[in-house]
Amino acid sequence: MSHVFPRHSRQSVPHAVGGEGCYLIDESGKRYLDGSGGAAVSCLGHGDPDVIAAIKNQLDRMAFAHTGFFTSEPAEALADLLIENAPAGLDRVYFVSGGSEAIEAAIKLARQYWVELGMKERTKIIARKQSYHGNTIGALSAGGNAWRRAQFGPLLLDISHIDPCYEYRLQQEGETAETYGQRAAGALEEEIQRVGPERVMAFIAEPVVGATAGALVPVPGYFKRIREICDRYGVLLILDEVMCGMGRTGRLFACEADGITPDITCIAKGLGAGYQPIGAMLCTQQIYEAIANGSGFFQHGHTYLGHPAATAAGLAVLSAVLKRGLLENVRLQGGKLHRRLQERFGQHPHVGDLRGRGLFRGIELVEDRESKTPFDPSRGLAGRIKMAAFERGLICYPNSGTIDGKYGDHILLAPPFIIEDTQLDELVSKLDAAIAEALA
Repeated sequence: MSHVFPRHSRQSVPHAVGGEGCYLIDESGKRYLDGSGGAAVSCLGHGDPDVIAAIKNQLDRMAFAHTGFFTSEPAEALADLLIENAPAGLDRVYFVSGGSEAIEAAIKLARQYWVELGMKERTKIIARKQSYHGNTIGALSAGGNAWRRAQFGPLLLDISHIDPCYEYRLQQEGETAETYGQRAAGALEEEIQRVGPERVMAFIAEPVVGATAGALVPVPGYFKRIREICDRYGVLLILDEVMCGMGRTGRLFACEADGITPDITCIAKGLGAGYQPIGAMLCTQQIYEAIANGSGFFQHGHTYLGHPAATAAGLAVLSAVLKRGLLENVRLQGGKLHRRLQERFGQHPHVGDLRGRGLFRGIELVEDRESKTPFDPSRGLAGRIKMAAFERGLICYPNSGTIDGKYGDHILLAPPFIIEDTQLDELVSKLDAAIAEALA
């Protein structure tokens, strides 16, 4: 009998005992192709010797030093490397232990920034529907997935949500992608005016939406218009790159593809690649100086901020991504994966949309392609695909509620950056069989 509190009390899962490259191995010796990197985490695959050595070396020297008393060499080096490669304007790094913590830190920093400037009336955040920002109360409040929010509604912050940039579902007939993008971004300006510009402190969004919408990519010009609107009203732009950042889309920071710099950004999953729990919030010098020249103290913190072993892992992971040419490989293999998906599913009667960037790919499933009608939620299609794929030795990330938190199903793929051509073939073949079984 296990005393572990599992994610699902009515499901039993095998014990993972090993990992090699793009595969995880259970206690029976069965191998699973990690087609989703867990939850877009394992960007270097499993068993990377350089990262493991870096963690061991740091533990030999020092395991832990509280940031209330010390900084550490790996934390300083990782911060320097991040800023060296970050979009122009980002200047400071605040280390945490995961994505939800990074979002919490961003929300609190945005609020304190305005308090330090004497604008205490700026208390409101605007976010987007069908977003996912984490599971702590602040992060869940910012998230826009109705199903995840429902039972915790009475506990959540008062955050308003606008429609996402969802070309497949929300672009109108006769609209170009660019025209639609301007209209979609315009919803932010309308909401700022509704709430009151003097009351809005920040807008938060994922550059490429991950878990709740399946690699939803913005149309050209959308985020540039968002940046312009934020600047016009003095609203801070927070970008959540917890899932889509750190090379997942083929660029170190996903927002680089949109040609913008946020005021605050959050990273996590790919930063530690699963070797240690780590996340980070990055902000501009302007925001940092408002704190430094004001109270001098960011009123926030956790015990494991800047953990030496975690930052040593992050430094080794980031160095590997940059020095091994893995960003180029993500673009190359991502293109190959997209072509394989198009060949296998492009004319599939129940595949409505194939989307994504780099090795971050989404498949939206529909009951009818022409009308884009989703499957009835009672069918539990996403869960059935996940189980059928797992039985075949493929880990993928299906999810339901793609459209509005209730209707719609998608599959998210986020394999390791080191995936090879034969493994791409294996991924698509096993996924095809799993979809066929789930639809039967």
